Amino acid sequence: MATRIRLQRHGRKSYAFYSIVIADSRAPRDGKFIEKIGTYNPNTNPATVDLNFDAALAWVLKGAQPSDTVRNILSREGVYMKKHLLGGVAKGAFGEAEAEAKFEAWKNNKQSGLAALKAKQDEEKKAEAKARLEAEKKINEVKAKALAEKKAAEAAEKAAAEAPAEEATEAPAEEAAATEAAAE
Repeated sequence: MATRIRLQRHGRKSYAFYSIVIADSRAPRDGKFIEKIGTYNPNTNPATVDLNFDAALAWVLKGAQPSDTVRNILSREGVYMKKHLLGGVAKGAFGEAEAEAKFEAWKNNKQSGLAALKAKQDEEKKAEAKARLEAEKKINEVKAKALAEKKAAEAAEKAAAEAPAEEATEAPAEEAAATEAAAE
């Protein structure tokens, strides 16, 4: 029986998540499987992988063939690195303790790289938010300035409209005073 490590699709349309399963190669994609060893959710950033490391390693050592995507997942999680190191132990190139130390060093290096990447993404998000806020402040200042200019123009126009009206009311009063003075 040829066993495959592959993805089994779940979820709704356009929002799939997958179970990582061990299945007979002749079984349908979402059909009968031997063992479920993890889940894979590509909808998150970065993709979320929950994997039973020991079970995956055991099946890889037994000869189960992974699909391309699962091979990438297992490689990223370190299953193939561990298999490689166990092969070195079997050949006698180094001891099991040294292999474990190398694997832990690789794992720590990978974790620190991921942490640095996440920190960089967080900084980029903060910088983007700050830039967006600054741009919004500039736009608001321009709008406020334009509004102030518009109000000043309206006030000047209103004052200009009131000035001739006042002159018109003052002129008849002056004429009336002049006629009264002439009449006396």
